Amino acid sequence: MDFIKLMNTKEYDFLRTNSRLGNRIILMGLGGSYAYGTNQENSDIDFRGITLNLPSDLLGLTGFEQYEDENTDTVIYSFNKVVKLLLECNPNTIELLGLDEEQYLIKTTLGQELLEHKSLFLSKRAAKSFGGYASAQLRRLQNAIARDSMPQNEREKHIYNSVKNALEDFRRKNEMFDKGNIHIYIDESERPEFKTEIFIDAEYRHLPLRDYENMLGVMNNVIREYDKIGKRNKKKDDNHLNKHAMHLIRLFMMAIDILEKGEIRTHRTDDLELLKSIRRGDFQKEDKTFSKEFYDILSDYEKRLETATGNTTLPDNPDMEKVGRFVEYINRKAIEGDFDERC
Repeated sequence: MDFIKLMNTKEYDFLRTNSRLGNRIILMGLGGSYAYGTNQENSDIDFRGITLNLPSDLLGLTGFEQYEDENTDTVIYSFNKVVKLLLECNPNTIELLGLDEEQYLIKTTLGQELLEHKSLFLSKRAAKSFGGYASAQLRRLQNAIARDSMPQNEREKHIYNSVKNALEDFRRKNEMFDKGNIHIYIDESERPEFKTEIFIDAEYRHLPLRDYENMLGVMNNVIREYDKIGKRNKKKDDNHLNKHAMHLIRLFMMAIDILEKGEIRTHRTDDLELLKSIRRGDFQKEDKTFSKEFYDILSDYEKRLETATGNTTLPDNPDMEKVGRFVEYINRKAIEGDFDERC
């Protein structure tokens, strides 16, 4: 597919007419399955990019984080926003720095300089960020399987465990919850469609309403995510199951590359056979669960990530002094207007 030609169609006029985009875009490339090389006939086309902040963002009162065009699945991050995400090794943004040359649609001299400085953003944080995304992907996969393969009361136990884990994680990050307690448990339901249901008993004193609301929101998000899978087109959802499984393994692959080699490899050229096999459903059984072979592969990647994390030569955190100098250099160019030269 000619992505450059597509980018220049009327549908993508916003790239040229929006005052925050146009010649301020320093880097734009493929995202999603076309970036990974796992695309199929009906795969969506995603573009991801980075645009310079306006002088008024840097010196004045305006602010800007990202531009999204839902019609074309295009997301363009501001430079300052993407730096914050890159410092955390955020998988959705750091992959933009690891495309093959031909996968970039726009690249200016400043965009090239960003690519040449990508090692500034690589640290042991990749283990946590990619591992966190992989855990979320695994939970989606397990939730979807549970929806199809378990009776209602067993599914409720599965949701209960997910909610309990999310709550414990929330408690670790928010020490203010020593002002009371919350008890989560499963009991017989009064709803005719349920055998059992998750209940809570809560007792707090002088707890800010917003903090309590945030805690309930964490638990509700788990249930909401699970219930989304229940509103399903069967064939479409089977494809989603395999897609979740594929991305789970891909996240481990990318994290291991970063930690072992200090490389960002978004286009998984050497791994496509395995990834496409997972996406085709070769590891899915008739009952929609996954085969022992798939979980053996998953276990192997989990062990490899643990080993890579322990042996990596990457620093614990990025060198903020060096990052700061580079960010200042780019932003000076943004203020002075010295940036419109494409490679």
